[in-house]
Amino acid sequence: MQAGIVGLPNVGKSTLFNAVTRNRKADAANYPFCTIEPNVGMVQVPDERLPPLAKVAKTEKIVPATIEFVDIAGLVAGASKGEGLGNQFLSHIRQVDAIVQVVRCFEDDDVIHSMGGVDPVRDIDIITTELVLADLQSVENQLERQSRRAKGADKEAVASVALLERLREHLNEGRPAHLLPVDEEEAPRLRNFFLLTTKPVIFACNVREEDLAEPGANPHVQAVEAYVAEHHEAASCAICSKLEEELTDMEPAEAADFLAELGVSDSGAGKLIRSAYDLLGLASFFTAGEKEARAWTFTKGMKAPACAGVIHTDFEQGFIKAEVIPWKELVDAGSRAAARDQGKLRLEGKEYVMKEGDVVEFRFNKTG
Repeated sequence: MQAGIVGLPNVGKSTLFNAVTRNRKADAANYPFCTIEPNVGMVQVPDERLPPLAKVAKTEKIVPATIEFVDIAGLVAGASKGEGLGNQFLSHIRQVDAIVQVVRCFEDDDVIHSMGGVDPVRDIDIITTELVLADLQSVENQLERQSRRAKGADKEAVASVALLERLREHLNEGRPAHLLPVDEEEAPRLRNFFLLTTKPVIFACNVREEDLAEPGANPHVQAVEAYVAEHHEAASCAICSKLEEELTDMEPAEAADFLAELGVSDSGAGKLIRSAYDLLGLASFFTAGEKEARAWTFTKGMKAPACAGVIHTDFEQGFIKAEVIPWKELVDAGSRAAARDQGKLRLEGKEYVMKEGDVVEFRFNKTG
């Protein structure tokens, strides 16, 4: 699962990518189209539950969950018609599962803005318009194909045509596809159209260092929060890309002290990574033993056998039961043995839907 970092040129995308991936892989320079080919990096998902679980398990090794971030070239007005790196930009967005849209929310005469001035709501509108226009072209093409099939009394094609016609009207109003009201039958059909604006999105407000303690006081951030809530039904978060990149060169303790001096308890990058993880529909279950305390990624709604398969295919194929306890109950009990004595461990079968924060031991028959 990938989260793509997008935005206009020179808003801090590559700097943010370097911050969340904790490396200097992406070029970050004060001119448009610094990034051309997308950069891809694995990102650890910060999880404050792992250290206490490791303490209970009496292990020093902690393995957090990870997701992939992709730094995508900057978009300009006219991208849907090939302006700038438009065609490349749009093709790269099609490959990701969720979008992190970076918008500049700070004034600095020394940092060029491709539109000549700072206006994050305008910037959001530019990108939304280009994605909607690209989707409109896709809808028109699909509508043409499905209409031919519908003439042959293909029931699936008839249903697709009806939905595509509603989509065309909706997109022509400049509204993202994910805001189109659909029923349970239409939802999978909408996903199968593979439109850019059906992808979940979060907006990252790139602020100055001094704004990080109280980002809500920044008028640009206020404008973004209000606008995306009303027009995109999406969330936003504040992050200082430049500061986050500087933190990558510090030891964890040094970084924590530095953030504390700024009046910040958690890094913006950490909040953004966790938000992107949730946006992708992902959650974590844990295993905790003498070897390690590890977070395992699963898709929300997955059942116990499929989650066992995340660890090893043999676990899924030979699945018998899952011994489950919420992480906090295990930490409070102090050990798995104590939790068992207190009757807090549960045995769950094949129909159990894994929950965020479950600590699990899988029982399975060895195959082969």
